[in-house]
Amino acid sequence: MAIESNQVVAMMYELKVDGEVVDSNIGKDPLEFTYGTGQIIPGLESRIVELNEGDSKDITVPAAEAYGEYNEEAKQVLPKEQFGDLELQVGMPLQGQGENGQPIQVIVTDIKEDGSVEVDFNHPLAGKELNFSITINSIN
Repeated sequence: MAIESNQVVAMMYELKVDGEVVDSNIGKDPLEFTYGTGQIIPGLESRIVELNEGDSKDITVPAAEAYGEYNEEAKQVLPKEQFGDLELQVGMPLQGQGENGQPIQVIVTDIKEDGSVEVDFNHPLAGKELNFSITINSIN
């Protein structure tokens, strides 16, 4: 039986970006989510609808249907004082709060000579094509 809205799906996955494994639950518990409720990225959810329990498939999700295209304007330069006593390094991920109070992750992309800090609000996988290898364990 193929997947329908509001069913709980359990699946194993391996995610590759540019040929490199960036996430996987192989050897761990399956990822469980309720289909049709936006708990996984839209491009993956839309591509598993025809699958049945036990099916395996390689799925490519374009950036626009995953974490979006990379937005150069999603960078901001902030005064170092906003980071308190943190010892900042380029590439360091930081947790912050968005406009609506939701948690957001930013990456330090530059520490300028004047002490200001450039951060990138893009998701780390923005602009990337995602390549999943999945197996549907169960559909309930």
